[in-house]
Amino acid sequence: MGGLFGVVSKTDCVLDVFFGTDYHSHLGTCRGGLAFYNEKGFVRGIHNIENSPFRTKFEQEIGRMSGLLGIGCISDSEPQPLIVRSHLGSYALATVGRINNIRKLAEETLKQNRMHFLEMSSGEINPTEMVAALINQCDSIPEGIRYAQQIIDGSLTLMILTSDCIYAARDRMGRTPMAIGARDGAFCASFESFAYLNLGYTDYQVLGPAEIVRITADGVETVSPPQKPMRICAFLWIYYGYPTSTYEGMNVEQVRYNCGARMAKRDNVEADLVAGVPDSGIAHAIGYANYSGIPFARPFIKYTPTWPRSFMPQDQSMRNLIARMKIIPVDTLIRKKRLLLIDDSIVRGTQLRETTEFLYQCGAREVHIRPACPPLLFGCPYLNFSRASSVLDLISRRVIEEREGKHGELKLDEYASPESPLYQEMVDTICRKLNFTSLKYNRLDDMAEAIGLEPEKICTYCWNGQG
Repeated sequence: MGGLFGVVSKTDCVLDVFFGTDYHSHLGTCRGGLAFYNEKGFVRGIHNIENSPFRTKFEQEIGRMSGLLGIGCISDSEPQPLIVRSHLGSYALATVGRINNIRKLAEETLKQNRMHFLEMSSGEINPTEMVAALINQCDSIPEGIRYAQQIIDGSLTLMILTSDCIYAARDRMGRTPMAIGARDGAFCASFESFAYLNLGYTDYQVLGPAEIVRITADGVETVSPPQKPMRICAFLWIYYGYPTSTYEGMNVEQVRYNCGARMAKRDNVEADLVAGVPDSGIAHAIGYANYSGIPFARPFIKYTPTWPRSFMPQDQSMRNLIARMKIIPVDTLIRKKRLLLIDDSIVRGTQLRETTEFLYQCGAREVHIRPACPPLLFGCPYLNFSRASSVLDLISRRVIEEREGKHGELKLDEYASPESPLYQEMVDTICRKLNFTSLKYNRLDDMAEAIGLEPEKICTYCWNGQG
């Protein structure tokens, strides 16, 4: 995933872009970047943020930056923004998304044009550079953005900083969001709708799918209208989004309360307390507790000053160790208690199994698990949801392969249906493997109802293969 923030102002905007970008730090752990335009031209900084927060990397550097226009990016992969010089002029570009057909696009571009791409240390092409190459094949920036949106297999939300404006564009299917904020003498564009509120901006506009706007300090002009088809990522509400964010009018925190309540409505488990696996499971647990009447509590606390996100290290064993080190138990809320834990999802299952064993070791009588979404059966082809390299990294798919062999894919529809005997057998097997007292997933229809949008407007590919 990743996050974008940009400002066009009649006064210096460096601090606004710095703080607005920093508010997207929950969306990426690899690199952060800032780019501004001033009377001397473009100025840019990019830093690795794997071991230090974005703010600490840039708080000294921003004192040497200036500009009335600027963009920032938090990325879980490639370094950006990129500074590009082309027949369209010079501009800075930052993107969020995924390009599944990047190699094919690169081959076609190299055949058509005598140009080159710079390889990253991984040997791959920087996806943002690929987007720039597509844009530069057209006669204008808006036309180039539309071309890139159409030809990319995956998703693309972006910002382009020129010498006199910012172009902001939302993915053609609206899989990721883009909001516009306004204040006197300035406009901003932001992936997260809350990121500009403390900077004095108020909600001005939400971009629709495929919409492209041109932003200056005097106003916002739509240069390509929104399209109707939308498949916004449901995981924005379940996991990715910050609690204060709102997408398509639906607040993240409220949706998580709704999810918890719908899980409680279908459940009859007896427990002494309800707890959320920090942090994204907490709001789901509050919703469950409020509906069920089972007290909400925090039997373990996450210690995050040194490792705010457990999957930051590249090595899986190190990520597992850090996840375990972060959890500090509260003995009086665990010993001899029947615990009901709500997590946002189960991916590999490793960390949740270790958390459960940890609670047993601390004296818990029972540990019931209630994921806030259905079993994950498919790898996301639209966003970089996790570092999983294969669908067999998903515990649900491993269980299915153990049961069905290589022909399990033929029965995925049955395994995705909570009314199917195969579904219940899969859930029971996962429960035994991870040593839970009981396991019950949220249903897809309940999750969609909790979000509150028409089902056809949200992407549910991870659960049923329909994106």
